[in-house]
Amino acid sequence: MNRRELLGVSMGAALGWRTAAAASPLRQDKKPIRAVLFDAFPLFDPRVVSSLVQRLYPEKAAMLLQAWRARQFEYQWLRVLGNRYVDFLQATEDSLTYAARQSEVALTAENRRQLMSAYSSPRVWPDTHEILPKIRDLGVSLGILSNMTYAALESGLTKANLRHLFSHILSTDIVRTYKPARRAYQLGTDSLGIGRDEVLMVAFAGWDVA
Repeated sequence: MNRRELLGVSMGAALGWRTAAAASPLRQDKKPIRAVLFDAFPLFDPRVVSSLVQRLYPEKAAMLLQAWRARQFEYQWLRVLGNRYVDFLQATEDSLTYAARQSEVALTAENRRQLMSAYSSPRVWPDTHEILPKIRDLGVSLGILSNMTYAALESGLTKANLRHLFSHILSTDIVRTYKPARRAYQLGTDSLGIGRDEVLMVAFAGWDVA
């Protein structure tokens, strides 16, 4: 399933669960979806990072990207396990430093600034302007629950003129942990004030879905 299909399924699920719970006597135990929480990457386009790496380090782009992404998640999870939390941007920059050394590329101060700017002020996927209003028009609240920093999430949505569509911008930095820690997801239901069976979570990563 590609990303656009995922968003379409999400909208269908929100609509289907609401109407089924209201219309079918066999579904009265099924609460309707009242909110949709997005992980960052169904909304923000990571291809910006790939394009920058390709431009700055064309000969070693694939190696650098693979090492950076793998270490980015590893550093987050290891810090949670070791109770040595730093926010998403710091963990991402630390993993970039490691990936550059492993790939044997010269990470200048300017290159570092450009690469990190893709995470500190992310760009949305082009079709979010079309899809998000349709989901909100179903009568559900929209929110983000992400490991990214609050400032980055706010910056990306504001720059794209989409901030007004979201009732909740939730960074796991609030609870000083990362998904998939249980209290990271609990932040979503606690902030919304509704049960977890009334929230639809939209995410790409297999561990996020699990």
